[in-house]
Amino acid sequence: MIIFPRYLQIALLTLTISGCTAIGINRYNDLHGQPQLQERMVAVDSAIATQYRNEVQPILESRCISCHACYEAPCQLNLNSPAGIDRGLSKIPVYKSTRLRAAQPTRLFIDAESTAEWRNMKFSPVLNERTQTPANNRMAGLLYQSLELKTQHPLPADTVLSDKDFDFSINRPNSCPSTETYPSYAAAKPLSGMPYGLPGLSKQEQAVLTAWIDNGAKMSGALPLAADLQQQINEWESFLNEDATKTKLVARYIYEHLFLASLYFADSSSSAAPGEIFKLVRSITPPGEAIRVIATRRASSDPEVPRVYYRLQRSEAGLVSKTYLPYRLSHDRLAWVKDLFMTPDYAVDELPGYEREYINPFVTFKDIPAQARYRFMLEDAKFIIQGFIKGPVCRGQVAIDVINDQFWVFFVDPDTDAIPMTDGFISMEAANLQLPGNDGSNARLLGHWRHYSKLNNEYLMAKRDRLNKIFNGNMNLNEDLVWDGDGDNPNAALTVFRNFDNAAVIQGLIGNSPKTAWIIDYPLFERIHYLLTVDFDVFGNAGHQLNTRLYMDFLRIEGEYNFLALMPSSKRLAIRDYWYRDATIRVRRFLNSSQSYLNEEPSISYVTNDPKTELFGIIKDRLGPALNKSFSTQVTSVPTAERNSLRDLQAVGSLPVNLLAETTLLRVIQDDGSAHLYTLLANRAHSNVTSLFFEKSNLLPEEDTLTVTNGVVGDYPNALMQIPATKLDDFVMAVGALATEQDYFALLNTYGVRRTNPAFWQHSDVIHANYRQQQPTLAGWLDYSRLENR
Repeated sequence: MIIFPRYLQIALLTLTISGCTAIGINRYNDLHGQPQLQERMVAVDSAIATQYRNEVQPILESRCISCHACYEAPCQLNLNSPAGIDRGLSKIPVYKSTRLRAAQPTRLFIDAESTAEWRNMKFSPVLNERTQTPANNRMAGLLYQSLELKTQHPLPADTVLSDKDFDFSINRPNSCPSTETYPSYAAAKPLSGMPYGLPGLSKQEQAVLTAWIDNGAKMSGALPLAADLQQQINEWESFLNEDATKTKLVARYIYEHLFLASLYFADSSSSAAPGEIFKLVRSITPPGEAIRVIATRRASSDPEVPRVYYRLQRSEAGLVSKTYLPYRLSHDRLAWVKDLFMTPDYAVDELPGYEREYINPFVTFKDIPAQARYRFMLEDAKFIIQGFIKGPVCRGQVAIDVINDQFWVFFVDPDTDAIPMTDGFISMEAANLQLPGNDGSNARLLGHWRHYSKLNNEYLMAKRDRLNKIFNGNMNLNEDLVWDGDGDNPNAALTVFRNFDNAAVIQGLIGNSPKTAWIIDYPLFERIHYLLTVDFDVFGNAGHQLNTRLYMDFLRIEGEYNFLALMPSSKRLAIRDYWYRDATIRVRRFLNSSQSYLNEEPSISYVTNDPKTELFGIIKDRLGPALNKSFSTQVTSVPTAERNSLRDLQAVGSLPVNLLAETTLLRVIQDDGSAHLYTLLANRAHSNVTSLFFEKSNLLPEEDTLTVTNGVVGDYPNALMQIPATKLDDFVMAVGALATEQDYFALLNTYGVRRTNPAFWQHSDVIHANYRQQQPTLAGWLDYSRLENR
């Protein structure tokens, strides 16, 4: 008997598998024909197009895109548009924190213009691309096979699924079988039909999609835009593409802040659901011609064309909550933008380039007055903050583990001189305000971080010296430094909720007083935006991602120190040390180096031994009518009978909170059949949030709290519950009595809608209907990939 060396055994096995695969594909070709790209788009005014928009697309949106709509979609399969459906899937993961080299970007609508280009980038079809017959369209199409597998092997009803059959972890490996290999995959994993880990489609829905697939899966774009809407688009594009250097620089600034926005047109008084959604893109073609998107890794990257045109591109995708970043455009907002940026008397003699020295917003846009830039960001501050949470990564994975589970955000008043935002100071400190994104998507793991750490420390010392000089008898240090929203802007105060790997931002100060708060000034606001939105590359290597995460520690601490400045000097260190219990030596060294960040005593007359809570009350009074209270459960839109019960629910102890899902969507049904939605947010307490890899060791379950909000907060519900309004008090008592996992299991049996509930999709439909009714300008399709299996 001949024993081959190990390396030869592996080589022979590889050749054997490759040979079998080739034989299998050849046989597949004989059965179904040679693969060939298909033209699936039809005229928008055709009967087939109407049927697609009215019958097929609603099923895909309500049943499929909850999991298949962004980078974390299994196998990159994005079913949220015709282009995504035709593109298909890829085995290459987007989220990979161990990459030594940056990956090739695969952004839909950006990095390829045709299905043929996606095939060259190793994307394989989920629709039949062989001989077009009804039988082939089914059996040679992965989409049909995966739906049919669920029909043949439905989930067990109302039960907890086996961990052996289902992996719902966020970083689970993807199988990504091809059409040719799917039969073998299905035989090995019969319960893996689509929708994954959820009930199958109804017979009617299955019939609609089957008929559509049988007929070649023809798709359509949207109908032509209304004339008045096109006129508004023309007005914005005309302004953004004027020839004056001043306007060109302003247009670049606007683009680098709105490139992720879900733009819609509505007047300021409208509370209706947005209609058409647009994206602000850079194109090589001017207004009036078809848009040709310039594909660059970042919004600030060199477009490498003689002239950039900023265009409003109509979105083909449905509104998915995790990527939906609404931003309103209108005639009045255009007038405001012009007045903000064009009225001030300043000159732009020469446009900045895109060389490395300009990968710094404080250099690139130095000619635009800092106050105008800050005002632009403040006008829709919630949108800017949302950008680093949803932004280029859908779920904000890098940004999220650097923040607490609940905190409040305030802003420095743009009209005060007591902030380091004057143009002269920023110009002097521009070099120290550089960010890790300067080094691109391939960065060393720690070397670059040390460099930027030093620059940040230099800036903080300069900022400290400046503020101490300003407040040394020249100006009062008090709540007047906090922006009051000019009396009516609800973006003046925000609440951020973190849910492990994703987060949400809402207007207002919701929940009990949080552990921490931030006060953001202009340089801090701009750096957060560029670090986590403009400069961050989800396809970047491990060094790029690590450096971004580490630098964000500095920005969080700076925001917290701005808040601490309004605390009595005798209390600052104790409060700070409470926030950073058990922090590493490295972190504590940095904190101590900044402890004299501000020496002056605030001119606030504190009367209790809890100045933080006092300050929250003082700021609330200052904000007055600008404070958005719509997410509070104590507002008039919440049925009167439910307010006290919900207040009691929010006051439950830490043990019940430990057992609850991080985000629970609660639907309370009235006697007349109407319903109201609430969100239960379990805030996991941490000794500190500076740990990169050992977050569990920093958890403090005995300090966990619960926040109950009016309406939907968050994009990834972890549990769904519904109760009759008459049973709300019973529900509150049951939650308050939770002591064991068995108690929670019983709670779900009584009030929960598990992922295996046969009526799951009907419940989902009414949730979304209630969501759109309660929060029409904010509602999008929720993601069910994080639903618990308990």
